[in-house]
Amino acid sequence: MQRDRDGRFRIVLVNDHTLLREAVCEALDAEPDMAVVGDVASGAAGVLHCKIEQPDVVLLDVNIPGESATETVQAIRAASPNARILILGTLDDPALVRQLLDCGVRGYLTKSVNRTDLVSSVRAVCADDLRIVLHVSAEALTHIASAANYPDMLTKRELEILTLVGKAMSNRQISRRLTIAEGTVKRHLGTIFTKLGAHSRLDAVNKAASIGIITRVE
Repeated sequence: MQRDRDGRFRIVLVNDHTLLREAVCEALDAEPDMAVVGDVASGAAGVLHCKIEQPDVVLLDVNIPGESATETVQAIRAASPNARILILGTLDDPALVRQLLDCGVRGYLTKSVNRTDLVSSVRAVCADDLRIVLHVSAEALTHIASAANYPDMLTKRELEILTLVGKAMSNRQISRRLTIAEGTVKRHLGTIFTKLGAHSRLDAVNKAASIGIITRVE
């Protein structure tokens, strides 16, 4: 871990809410081992700061209007490979949290997190290269943990079929899309229902989407 000349962890904050950004900056700068080296309102500006500053930690707001959090995370990781990225979010949606963890973020904190937990989270990811920090509800944590095992839960073919079910495709349409027999689709669906504990096609889609193994189609 590379610190500044005074031995402080270097932090870039990306958040479009000025008041919140100022409050977080004040809280972090008050710590003897932390220094905010950039506070910006957009992902693009955050990526630029990370490329120049090469910070230890990036605090990224997941809800910046008009921007994709996953794309911003990927851009930051490309610009500053050693930066630990912590996400600040309003909701602890399990599918989103799982998606961001898969992109390489080191933690997800809801904005209800207090100052002590925020500071301890920054220190935790700086102290341990493998540490993941989650400040989410118990329910969300359960779903996230379940989603981590999804390769063993559903096979690639089962995921393909369930994704197409989520797009309101019939068994016949799915069989044509995947060039497999309609009976094979039905058998796969039966296995999917058993694995997910689902009672219908809609139930299976909802349960899979809730733990982030497929994307819900609105």
